Amino acid sequence: MRYGWGVARVGQVKSRSGDRLTDRVGIGVLTRSFPPGLVDEVVSGLGRTEKRSRLLPARLVVYYVMALALFASDSYEEVMRRLVQGLAWTARWRGTWRVPSSPAISKARARLGPGVLAALFDRACVPVATPDTPGAFCRSWRLVAVDGTTFDVPDEPGNVARFAKPSNDQGQGAFPQVRLVALAECGTHAVFASAMDSISTGEQDLFGRLLPKIGPGMLVIADRNFLGHDLWVAAAATGADLLWRAKSDTRLPVVTELADGSYLSYLVQPGTRRRGKRIPVRVVEYTLQASESEHPHKAGEVYRLVTTILDPDAAPAEDLAAAYAQRWEIESVFDEIKTHQLDARPVLRSRDPDGVEQEIWGILLLHHAIRDLIHTSAVDAGLDPDQVSFTRALRAARRQVSDQAALSPLPPAPRRARRHR
Repeated sequence: MRYGWGVARVGQVKSRSGDRLTDRVGIGVLTRSFPPGLVDEVVSGLGRTEKRSRLLPARLVVYYVMALALFASDSYEEVMRRLVQGLAWTARWRGTWRVPSSPAISKARARLGPGVLAALFDRACVPVATPDTPGAFCRSWRLVAVDGTTFDVPDEPGNVARFAKPSNDQGQGAFPQVRLVALAECGTHAVFASAMDSISTGEQDLFGRLLPKIGPGMLVIADRNFLGHDLWVAAAATGADLLWRAKSDTRLPVVTELADGSYLSYLVQPGTRRRGKRIPVRVVEYTLQASESEHPHKAGEVYRLVTTILDPDAAPAEDLAAAYAQRWEIESVFDEIKTHQLDARPVLRSRDPDGVEQEIWGILLLHHAIRDLIHTSAVDAGLDPDQVSFTRALRAARRQVSDQAALSPLPPAPRRARRHR
């Protein structure tokens, strides 16, 4: 350039105001939940800010990883193209921006690592329900469910070493698997805490890592795989109240029968021959009727629920039984993610362990962003968030990116005085 404007390298085309094209990339619903300033703050806090100008700066890569979860069936290059398409048509940009190759994108993801996405999730993904959100509370308690799921990942040596393959009497599985445990609001499906590890790590161990995310005012609902003396004590110590199903062989002696049909009992640490310290609990026992359930195949099954709420006046047995039915909402969360968000993709994309973890955090960030938007829209319209289709919201988010609705408008560039030779 003759007048000292400088020459931008390929892929780093600048506007007349000096911005890089990639600084203007946003992802609609994602930039609403995770604004660029917050992303930059997290990137800087973890020391991932670039020391030199790059074709793929850290902020863009953060949004790109989330976009991989939005367009699960598209190639690496096509996802990037969707983020920046349309920019070349605006007169404020000079030249063109070349879509990076898959190897270049993979290197940029490796530079970023999984920590930035995990930290962004920790900062931004919180419970979103208000006391007026339908189905989100039982009396004064926010309903929260915990459960686990697994993801198959590519059969690469690094993934096998980090995550292991499942095995049973029939032999070893075809792919390594990541086990994930999540906490989600029942009324909004917003996942606000998650932990992941090798398939050999149990759900109870992973839930133990999430205990700092629960506390007073929450009623934490869990199925029968979680009830154990030590985990119960640790979870109750957070101040949260608990409503967990017990296995059929769990000993829960009747100490006092209560007017609502529930009874007081206790848990004792295993291996003490029932001579250890007794932890008082209340038990609600009932048989599920087909006409009362959204899951007819469970009809006739006996449920025993153990709770920290000892006063039946504070939460009658009928209310707790109804609250436990909300545990199925987290099953719906996993279906939203694995069937709809990921287009039923059987195996994740990433071929190395750090990439796998980064990819999963991107999946969770995207889901929270869409669920947060659904909640806001439902409240504004006076609807139950459950009445708003996740699939339709997901499709709308995809259209928004493709239409470039999320691109921040550039300010008008000042006109330069023409120079005469």
